[in-house]
Amino acid sequence: QLQAFGGGLVQPGGSLRLSCAASGFAFSTYWMYWVRQAPGNQRDLVATVTTSGITNIVDAVKGRFTISRNNTENTAWLQMDKLKVEVTANYFCYAYYRRREYWGQGTQVTVSS
Repeated sequence: QLQAFGGGLVQPGGSLRLSCAASGFAFSTYWMYWVRQAPGNQRDLVATVTTSGITNIVDAVKGRFTISRNNTENTAWLQMDKLKVEVTANYFCYAYYRRREYWGQGTQVTVSS
């Protein structure tokens, strides 16, 4: 299973660090993703990290968000800096390997003054 946490209310320009703790499966073999869903919208991919640590961030947040992982700690993170109001959403972590997948429960990020 995956457990995501670290969301909260933050002012524009602030930072948050989301964590995703994995248990019960071989975390190191799974690609990890952060996905977000704003009210009324579909889920959108935000960031990807491969098993070896190669990362990809979508253009909308590139330069402000960083994804990382530690296969020893079975944890992935999403560092979110210079936050803007438009990134307000429920953020989910997701693991995928050979048609096996796990979803975290989501953690709410609200950027507001």
